[in-house]
Amino acid sequence: MYQWRKFEFFEEKLGGGKCKIPEEISGKIECASSGRGKLVIGCDDGTVSLLDRGLNFNFGFQAHSSSALFLQMLKQRNFLVSIGEDEQISPQQSGMCLKVFDLDKMQPEGSSTTSPDCIGILRIFTNQFPQAKITSFLVLEEAPPILLIAIGLDNGCIYCIKGDIARERITRFKLQVDSSSGEGNSSVTGLGFRLDGQALLLFAVTPNSVSLFSMQNQPPRRQLLDQIGCNVNSVAMSDRSELIIGRPEAVYFYEVDGRGPCWAFEGEKKFLGWYRGYLLCVIADQRNGKNTFNIYDLKNRLIAHSLVVKEVSHMLCEWGNIILIMTDKSALCIGEKDMESKLDMLFKKNLYTVAINLVQTQQADASATAEVLRKYGDHLYSKQDYDEAMAQYIHTIGHLEPSYVIQKFLDAQRIYNLTNYLENLHEKGLASKDHTTLLLNCYTKLKDVEKLNVFIKSEDGVGEHKFDVETAIRVCRAANYHEHAMYVAKKAGRHEWYLKILLEDLGRYDEALQYISSLEPSQAGVTVKEYGKILIEHKPAETINILMRLCTEDIELAKRVTSNGGYLSMLPSPVDFLNIFIHHPQSLMDFLEKYTDKVKDSPAQVEIHNTLLELYLSIDLNFPSISQVNNGTDFNIKARTVPNGKLAVDGKNLSIEKDTLERREKGLRLLKSAWPADLEHPLYDVDLAIILCEMNAFKEGLLYLYEKMKLFKEVIACYMQVHDHEGLIACCKRLGDSGKGGDPTLWADLLKYFGELGEDCSKEVKEVLTYIERDDILPPIIVLQTLSRNPCLTLSVIKDYIARKLEQESKLIEEDRRAIEKYQEDTMAMRKEIQDLRTNARIFQLSKCTACTFTLDLPAVHFMCMHSFHQRCLGDNEKECPECAPEYRSVMEMKRSLEQNSKDQDQFFQQVKSSKDGFSVIAEYFGKGVISKTSNGSTGTARSDSISSSSGF
Repeated sequence: MYQWRKFEFFEEKLGGGKCKIPEEISGKIECASSGRGKLVIGCDDGTVSLLDRGLNFNFGFQAHSSSALFLQMLKQRNFLVSIGEDEQISPQQSGMCLKVFDLDKMQPEGSSTTSPDCIGILRIFTNQFPQAKITSFLVLEEAPPILLIAIGLDNGCIYCIKGDIARERITRFKLQVDSSSGEGNSSVTGLGFRLDGQALLLFAVTPNSVSLFSMQNQPPRRQLLDQIGCNVNSVAMSDRSELIIGRPEAVYFYEVDGRGPCWAFEGEKKFLGWYRGYLLCVIADQRNGKNTFNIYDLKNRLIAHSLVVKEVSHMLCEWGNIILIMTDKSALCIGEKDMESKLDMLFKKNLYTVAINLVQTQQADASATAEVLRKYGDHLYSKQDYDEAMAQYIHTIGHLEPSYVIQKFLDAQRIYNLTNYLENLHEKGLASKDHTTLLLNCYTKLKDVEKLNVFIKSEDGVGEHKFDVETAIRVCRAANYHEHAMYVAKKAGRHEWYLKILLEDLGRYDEALQYISSLEPSQAGVTVKEYGKILIEHKPAETINILMRLCTEDIELAKRVTSNGGYLSMLPSPVDFLNIFIHHPQSLMDFLEKYTDKVKDSPAQVEIHNTLLELYLSIDLNFPSISQVNNGTDFNIKARTVPNGKLAVDGKNLSIEKDTLERREKGLRLLKSAWPADLEHPLYDVDLAIILCEMNAFKEGLLYLYEKMKLFKEVIACYMQVHDHEGLIACCKRLGDSGKGGDPTLWADLLKYFGELGEDCSKEVKEVLTYIERDDILPPIIVLQTLSRNPCLTLSVIKDYIARKLEQESKLIEEDRRAIEKYQEDTMAMRKEIQDLRTNARIFQLSKCTACTFTLDLPAVHFMCMHSFHQRCLGDNEKECPECAPEYRSVMEMKRSLEQNSKDQDQFFQQVKSSKDGFSVIAEYFGKGVISKTSNGSTGTARSDSISSSSGF
């Protein structure tokens, strides 16, 4: 005990030693109890008084007529249980009674005293339970209102009363602790209840023994725990339901299985108690006769408070304080200091270990514990005890800012300690990216590969990492620990980092390709997009094989499953990977050719064909601008062509030119195969294809596209640019035939071309004139005007053509003259007939009806056209001849149509513009009388009716 440090963790309250029991309590204090915020004191005159927190008198009442011996406040209900002496009913019966008071219920108004309601009175001693001196008393609250009361006697017996005392529904039974072997040696000096789960146990202490009763057994079974005991007031129960007894040599703790630890505190233990984990002892020092009150912190092995006191009669705990009542009715109230005050006291003495143990045993919050540990660590750090300081700092992880510790050990260059701290920080999952970077840098600087292996490879499950993966990879990679970086990347599924290290740092291309092949298609596609440029540069064939698998995987199965191409749209498209071939167009061409050979109906076939066309038609096969000058060499097709249109070839560039020719042949085949006859639009961008052909002077492709798009004028323009007269005429023969869907006006354009050529082309002109004359495409005057612009052409070129056209025109004039004469003769005959009709009578001599061919009889109708009919054969229509009316109506309808057309100016000018000979159209309008002035008078068929013999014109 003398080795234990003493501290003043408690302080006196309520004015210290000047505090006294109120004067209202006049009798000798026999018993006391506390609970529910009250202090209850019983006196030898039978009165019970209640004190408040300031030890002020609240109220008192007469509980017993003679004296109050034992009191106990219940915790669950505001009940007070007392044992005292009352008046004897008879000499044979003892006056010792047990009473239960309900402190919430006071006597009704009008009574002379203020006292609580006594809800139960019970005689303790009966015939079955003979009278003896009561030495101990304890009440256990079971399920309310059931109480279990244990009364210890000086004869070694325990009287137990169980039940509802208010309703007098009780049972009594007796427990025998010790048999009387001598006077005063078997009295029950202490009792203690313990609940072990559902089992109820009762400790019983005598001066010679410690016993344990199992109350669930009937009758209760006794177990002897020890053969030494203690006196009255030296028994207590800890907060862990351990029995504590005090003897002169030591304080003993008992569990259900026997004696536990003991503490060698010398001196007679007059009072023993337990308060919030502290052991309370009032010890009598035999040497000086003084009493010392000690508060022991058993866990930390220190004396929390020590004080010399007077003779103590009772020791209680209430309101968070310890109350000592002296025999002279003075009182001492002792309260525990707050944690901050206690820690400040320890810090001033540099007792950090004590402070740490104190906050841990008193279950302070984690932040308070961490603050104590921090101060202890700072103290050790100032003493340059870095290892121990770091041990304390490690315990603060989660509460103390890591930068506080890291900065200290960075400054001190204590890299080993810093590594230890960072490892623990990661172990608890509280490390940031910067912490991971710092720890890995510590490993690499220490060259501690073993620890680095443990840190990197000791993770339990996939995806469970105590550090930031990307930071770990980056630091290991920077320190040339590539294998560690790859391990982390692979385990974390960071495929991009794994491949970056393989390709950029280690150059292990085959391994990278193998790794990509092992990935899921979606992940493999992402990685190829990112690192495909490097792979294509070093392993083009293998990379193309991986791309083919990605873009065509299970394509045959997909074709069998579905025919709508839906599965193809789920696969990656080759277009997605074009960027990786930016500096390797030859590999791109190989990849796209393989893909198009295997996949015929790709959703991206238009884009693929466009790319292939650009590759096929480029001169130098160079991305991104295939038409730019490469290394100062001019690849202009015009400058490098010979008259037959083929590329010039020299020895140095033989292979290049051969490759270019082969690619152009492929390009032309692609232009044709990707535009089937049954499709209106091709499977490539026509405009782009035309631009590519023009940029690279690919005449064959350009001619094919123009011809396919029926842009015939652009076709002959291509021939005109290179002055290919033979090809030009052949093209016009093929495309200028209107019977085959051609455009005859091409001959006119061709004639214009030769007229403006400025060189002798008599042979070609004669051939062109043959087709112009055959199809009557141009008037002779236009032909003469066109050819007159070429000074190299003579009149002999068109002599025969002019002669034939003049002869043809002469024949036409002669035919027109004869037609005019005939029309004049017919006109004269018509006029003469009209005049005759107007001036002379017409004799009708028909004897038969024109309609029914029967003999004509009256009534009859005769028309000026010399047709006669029965009137009955005409029906209702007597105004026109049924035979001549259709012809007449058709002529009138034609006339009305011509008059209507004469008002439609747009149609007239359109006919003039589209006609080969506009003059003939105008002449036709004049000839039909559409343009000339005409009278609007109505005309009708002359008619004469003759009814019977009196009819006339």
